[in-house]
Amino acid sequence: MRLVTYRKGSSKPRVGALLNDAVLDLGALAADLARERGAVRRGRGFPKTMLELIQGGPEVLALAREALSHGEAVLKRDGVAALTERKLGAPADKIRLEAPIPRPARNVFCLGRNYKEHAAERGAEAPPHPVYFTKAPETVVAPGAKVIHHAATKELDYEVELAVVIGTGGRDIPRADALKHVFGYTIINDVTARDLQKKHQQWFKGKSLDTFCPMGPVLVTADEMPDPQALAISLRVNGQLRQSSHTSKMIFPVAQCIDVLSQGMMLLPGDIIATGTPEGVGAASGNFLKAGDRIEAEVEGIGILHSKVVRP
Repeated sequence: MRLVTYRKGSSKPRVGALLNDAVLDLGALAADLARERGAVRRGRGFPKTMLELIQGGPEVLALAREALSHGEAVLKRDGVAALTERKLGAPADKIRLEAPIPRPARNVFCLGRNYKEHAAERGAEAPPHPVYFTKAPETVVAPGAKVIHHAATKELDYEVELAVVIGTGGRDIPRADALKHVFGYTIINDVTARDLQKKHQQWFKGKSLDTFCPMGPVLVTADEMPDPQALAISLRVNGQLRQSSHTSKMIFPVAQCIDVLSQGMMLLPGDIIATGTPEGVGAASGNFLKAGDRIEAEVEGIGILHSKVVRP
């Protein structure tokens, strides 16, 4: 499934699935399917947020799959106009995407220097162990959102990254079992103020200014991406290719990142791990971002995450 969090007009965010050129409202479809079956809905009903869906475990995910199948049938039989009329979905160009998880429950975990070529272009050796840091959850913004070029920095940079979303929590997760704990994958642009990194001698501040974590456009469930190390990854600024690599070049693959991070530490459903960026960042060439720049961060199988840099 290609899951999304979206709004239509001034409505509250809803959980949906992107199917061709339509966005299916999974909550409305689940309720419609229950009515067709003459079932009595009990309890809290379908999750209101993506985080609740993830935390609901396999039972809720199965409900989402049933809702999606129902939506596919309606769409095939009656078309998108009928889907819209019955308030079961909408054309994709009539909705506004939010970040798949608009407000992560915890800090976004990140990997530093997880591509050898990126470490080299920053004047560093490839690390012997995974290097973790975090971004504040308030930094997360939607696909197409504006990234603010804050006055606090003169060296604004980009970093395209494959992001992993934990589905089944756990502690001391062995590498062999790690991918079984993954709910799905999305894209993060780990926007960074390089001069603040140098000034404060750590990474959190320079990576946690407001709007510094564009995320999306979709959350692809793990069953559709069985090998996270088999994906092309790239980034363009104003149409110019800046980063181009492959997730097979990670120093520490996704399974190992989960293994090491979970040692002695409980990972929770909905936790996000950004797995590092390849070479080609602005700091290596002196081509920092400026107001008006348009960024396209792309990961194979997920899509393109668009952002625009603006003045404060």
